[in-house]
Amino acid sequence: MPTPTERVRACERSKIRVMFDLAEAADRDLVRLEVGEPDFDTPEHIVDAAAEAARAGETHYTSNAGLPELREAISETLDREYDVRYDPEQFVVTNGGMEALHLAVLSVLGAGEELLIPSPSWPNYWTQARLADGVPVEIPMPEETGYALDAERVIERMGEETGAVVLCSPANPTGQLHDPDEMRAVVDAAAEHDAYVIADEVYLGLTYDRDPVGLAALTDHPEHVLTVGSCSKTYAMTGWRVGWLGGPQEMIDEVTKIHESTTACAGSVAQHAAIAALTGPQEPVEEMYDAFAERREYVADRIESIDGVSAPTPDGAFYAFLDVDLPGSSLDIAKRLLREQDVVLAPGDGFGEAGEGKLRLSFANSLEQLEKGLDGIEAAVREN
Repeated sequence: MPTPTERVRACERSKIRVMFDLAEAADRDLVRLEVGEPDFDTPEHIVDAAAEAARAGETHYTSNAGLPELREAISETLDREYDVRYDPEQFVVTNGGMEALHLAVLSVLGAGEELLIPSPSWPNYWTQARLADGVPVEIPMPEETGYALDAERVIERMGEETGAVVLCSPANPTGQLHDPDEMRAVVDAAAEHDAYVIADEVYLGLTYDRDPVGLAALTDHPEHVLTVGSCSKTYAMTGWRVGWLGGPQEMIDEVTKIHESTTACAGSVAQHAAIAALTGPQEPVEEMYDAFAERREYVADRIESIDGVSAPTPDGAFYAFLDVDLPGSSLDIAKRLLREQDVVLAPGDGFGEAGEGKLRLSFANSLEQLEKGLDGIEAAVREN
């Protein structure tokens, strides 16, 4: 049986946390471009709804699956925005998208079974597989295509031990939106292996160049797809911890049983805030989206103008995955930029072996700070 240390071995990848801690300990002003959360406050009408709910006594347990009104709002939002059609009863409301992912992995991964992870990818997937006594399997995507999903690479690795594949689109850390045909092929193959595809779609509301469509709407096998979403990124609600998991009814029923034994339910006040986020005025959300889109254009144009720096143009989310012409490992380069230029970025190899030598830049920050940060990167490359 795996020891607790073995179960969380993937946490050793948390070089991202190393840079965060170094930045927190610094006694000077830094350009913080390593953090993956919106720099906006939660819109006022959402905060007001939460305050009203708390004062009205909505401070008790909810049903394990979440408030019926919230599950109805999630169902309607995914149908309207992403063409994903689940009944409200096919959702369980979770403590953020992170718990939704954890519950999904626990539900579909047996001991010793494999979670296939196209990379570069969010490091928590490795940890979640270990916590389920499963085996995380990294499948590097080709850098020459901007880390686009290569279905053939994933399908070739599938076998009897495959329990699930996780697909994040738009992706963290690359910002790439996966091709629908490639994702469809992965789901088809997963269905043949009686496996699942966990669709991490927490960034789907931040898609820039084409209309966002959820994976469950793209496949003929939606019963093999588990959909993860969250209020955190689109609505600037990272601290409220409200996410959801949608999927086949029988699977959601089982997930809800696990949820009851772990956290019982998402916070009642936060659930009321989420209802306001999904059903209330969307103008603040549109303003945040426009700001991210403007920053994305600035970052892409600026990177193109710097000799020695390159990155695939992000299709979504708020990340650019940089190849910076400086010597050393990802962590070495990140520490050097912090030390010499006061710029903080996330080491790319924290997102898997495919990210070695790369850096993740978050443009969830002001244009002024982005300009300073890119000035620092340019200066470091020029002086090398």
